[in-house]
Amino acid sequence: MTRTLETLSAPLPHLQPGDPAARLILFGIRQMGAQGLDEATAANAFLTAFGVDFRRPLMLLRVLMHELSVSAARPIPIAPWCCPRMTAAEATLIEALRGFDANPGRSAYLIADLIGVRQADAAVCALAAVVSAFADLGLPIRRD
Repeated sequence: MTRTLETLSAPLPHLQPGDPAARLILFGIRQMGAQGLDEATAANAFLTAFGVDFRRPLMLLRVLMHELSVSAARPIPIAPWCCPRMTAAEATLIEALRGFDANPGRSAYLIADLIGVRQADAAVCALAAVVSAFADLGLPIRRD
């Protein structure tokens, strides 16, 4: 029985974050990754979280998703929105977001490694903008 559970959870090795900001970002990433950047459910989630100020963090997450998609040298696996676990790629992206304020260089390396390029300057700038927007609107991305 344990071996079966290990086999099933191998593609999803990490639990979703407990932090509301990180969960909202993960939901947005999954929805936009599966349905496109203009996905309405993600916009509704951001409207619910931020009220009338939802446009800035939503647009910046869209920019981040766009930059990741055009810069990536390999696919970035994402799980369905309802999955309580994360792929290794999703966990790396959340870790880069969480650690950006403390160590932006480490976050830049994580993003570059995630997308398979030496430098990911545009994606890192978009990541920094997302972190800043969430913090400015009272929902900073924290560690669990």
